[in-house]
Amino acid sequence: MIEILNPTLLARARDTGALVADILQALKARTTVGTNLLDIDRWAETMIVEARAQSCYVDYAPSFGRGPFGHHICTAVNDAVLHGRPHDRTLADGDLLTLDLAVSRGGVAADAAISFIVGDTEPKESVAMIDATERALASGIAAARPGARIGDISHAIGTVLGEAGYAINTEFGGHGIGSTMHQDPHVPNTGRPGRGYALRPGLLLALEPWVMADTATLVTDADGWTLRSATGCRTAHSEHTIAITDDAAEILTLPTSARRA
Repeated sequence: MIEILNPTLLARARDTGALVADILQALKARTTVGTNLLDIDRWAETMIVEARAQSCYVDYAPSFGRGPFGHHICTAVNDAVLHGRPHDRTLADGDLLTLDLAVSRGGVAADAAISFIVGDTEPKESVAMIDATERALASGIAAARPGARIGDISHAIGTVLGEAGYAINTEFGGHGIGSTMHQDPHVPNTGRPGRGYALRPGLLLALEPWVMADTATLVTDADGWTLRSATGCRTAHSEHTIAITDDAAEILTLPTSARRA
């Protein structure tokens, strides 16, 4: 299903997107060496409930997962990259953490992810990998405009990631979003320009470049959810929800502070 949002729903999407971004920034600020992943999940739950919103993950049970996800946020550490299920793990200095959050409020969902280094130690390779996903995300957003096609976005993302030296996995990528978290169209992180669905004003997309340092192969953790690099190498993931407007793309998952700047 591909949804095209009317102006009323688009206004709600902006509200939900700001909420997702603000929660992610609050969680990042609160996360330090010694933080437990289960604490992050509890903090996320509290913020979501206080905002009178709903997590898109708690009851989420797609074919690629093992039963309902059962938590409010995805927490992926080091070699984990997608669908990281919170568990009893204490973060150490230099850990690479990805927080991926999807929330629904007012009948519209928004989805975003950030990767960052915990503590004071910042391994060069990890910083470079995070930077590559952020630059790829920016490039994908710049390619998103009415009349462009999904392949244009995928090509823009894949060009940045490929030039940075990363192999690209196409099993999981970006996606449409609206009244539900995951919708068509699928947005691979590499592709051919001029191909795929033509973008229209009112379309919402969650774009999410992610990479693994030295492989494109994923393995599924024993929890049935967490996807890790097959070689145990580190990973990074960046994501924004955007809306196609009359002439460009609007980033919906910017923090409130960035919107005021």
